Amino acid sequence: MLTVQLLPFPELRTPRLLLRRLTAADAPAILRLRSDARVMRYLDRDPASGLPDALELLGRIDAALADNSGLNWGVARAEAPEALLGTCGAWRLDLAHHRGEIGYSLLPEAWGQGLMSEALAEVCRYCFDGLHLHSLEANVNPQNEASIRLLERQGFVREAYFRENYYYRGQFLDSAIYSLLAPKP
Repeated sequence: MLTVQLLPFPELRTPRLLLRRLTAADAPAILRLRSDARVMRYLDRDPASGLPDALELLGRIDAALADNSGLNWGVARAEAPEALLGTCGAWRLDLAHHRGEIGYSLLPEAWGQGLMSEALAEVCRYCFDGLHLHSLEANVNPQNEASIRLLERQGFVREAYFRENYYYRGQFLDSAIYSLLAPKP
């Protein structure tokens, strides 16, 4: 079985971005992100209703770090590291199978600038080179065409399509599963 140590937290950099550890100071930005109807449209979970919800999410992120089950980075511009634009990370690490699930979200004012593509590429690189995962998966609402395009640009391929496998707000929803294998040496 693969073993990982997620602390100390690995800060990542790209040409335009700093991917840093999330802190309690990010709670207002997390609330903004998780309460925006445009961001939450395809996440198929209830939006945050206040700072306690944002702080609870940050607590779950810290707990996953502590037990080596997942890590999420705060995405910020390199020149403004305190101004959180979104999150990107790997969670549900399945160390027995060297696999993790990726997830990401970005404030709408940062959409269409290639920022999440840049962040996701670096997170995938770290997951393969730093954590030595063999594969990454993404569970996507099939109606989220922008997310699917992002994944496909990164080299993810659709592995599965589950019909009505997720129950949310009184209806059954479909899920598409995309995956990316570690590059061969």
